Amino acid sequence: MTALVVWGEELLGYDLGEHPLNPVRVELAVALARELGVLDRPGVRVVAPEPADDAALTRVHEPRYLDAVRAAARDARSALAYGRWGLGTSDNPVFERMHEASALVAGATLAAAEAVWRGEATSAVSIGGGLHHAMPARAAGFCVYNDPAVAIARVLDLGAQRVAYVDIDVHHGDGVQKIFYDDPRVLTVSLHESPLSLFPGTGFPDETGGAGAEGSAVNVALPAGTGDQSWLRAFHAVVPAVLRAFRPELIVAQCGADTHRLDPLADLRLTVDGQRAAQLAVRDLADELCDGRWVATGGGGYALVEAVPRAWAHLIATVTGEPLEPGRPTPPAWRDLAQRRLSELAPSARRVAGDVPPSMTDFGDTTVTPWDPDSDHPVDRAVLATRRAVFPLYGLDPYDPRD
Repeated sequence: MTALVVWGEELLGYDLGEHPLNPVRVELAVALARELGVLDRPGVRVVAPEPADDAALTRVHEPRYLDAVRAAARDARSALAYGRWGLGTSDNPVFERMHEASALVAGATLAAAEAVWRGEATSAVSIGGGLHHAMPARAAGFCVYNDPAVAIARVLDLGAQRVAYVDIDVHHGDGVQKIFYDDPRVLTVSLHESPLSLFPGTGFPDETGGAGAEGSAVNVALPAGTGDQSWLRAFHAVVPAVLRAFRPELIVAQCGADTHRLDPLADLRLTVDGQRAAQLAVRDLADELCDGRWVATGGGGYALVEAVPRAWAHLIATVTGEPLEPGRPTPPAWRDLAQRRLSELAPSARRVAGDVPPSMTDFGDTTVTPWDPDSDHPVDRAVLATRRAVFPLYGLDPYDPRD
């Protein structure tokens, strides 16, 4: 196995200021993986990112939007003048060198996907990526450029015919779905908290793809409060079947950590153990269907110290080889760094960052129980709604647990 980690500290320049999307979460995730020896594994290459150029970005974004992103960072009137582009809002404040920082994030994920598609790596991770809400001509949900979509567009241009995008962030992967909604070559699968209770208000089961691409969008909308076992039951009741029917050549996974029970912006109840199990499930499908070819990104996650670094250190390990043992202690040097970073946070951020965790586990129960089409459990009802909407489009029986 060869694995690529696209990383450089310059990615921390995607910094929205006093904002939930604090780059310290990415810094601490990479530092934890490094202290655990993950980046020094045989066959693992760490490469610095290069910014995506305009040709790559305009495969999914309108040229005039790129112009607006560049101009907004130079314009003190940005909140008024660039609101139509989603810029200068509380979600997407304008910041210095915004275009350059956003293009670098896109370039990192682009390099990861291109390396895997060209056979230069079996798998790859762009932990600073996963900005899945950005629209063709609008910033949204803390996201300026949609790096997963930019990467998928590149591999399509290189000849891919079937790319599966699997989004396990707590929020619906609306930007990626929107960009490829009418393209039957791209399957977008998103498991997320119900749009009835959480941004962005999309991702209902009946969103199944545009004309000529029916079945290319799959949405599992889970009720608030869903924990490890129920989340994993929903995943295994939907995702393997549709991916096997679609037969992807490559899987791109957005692995936001905001499904964690401590996340301040959402209401699912996963532990880092459940998140680790989800990552392993995606990897197993890549091994089964794509000869191991998959690209993973980060995404959301706002418990800056307690949850996100551990979730993404597990992710980097899963992408690059053997998964980390859940009960493994966090290294003392990392705990010291995390404590320093915690003390440097603004008081508002410190309140939601969490404590410095002593180990890589939350002692979650990740036992997978079978889905039951006759159950009245809210998660089973959510699964059935998705299966009814999508499974017949693939010739699958929505009521048969074997499908």
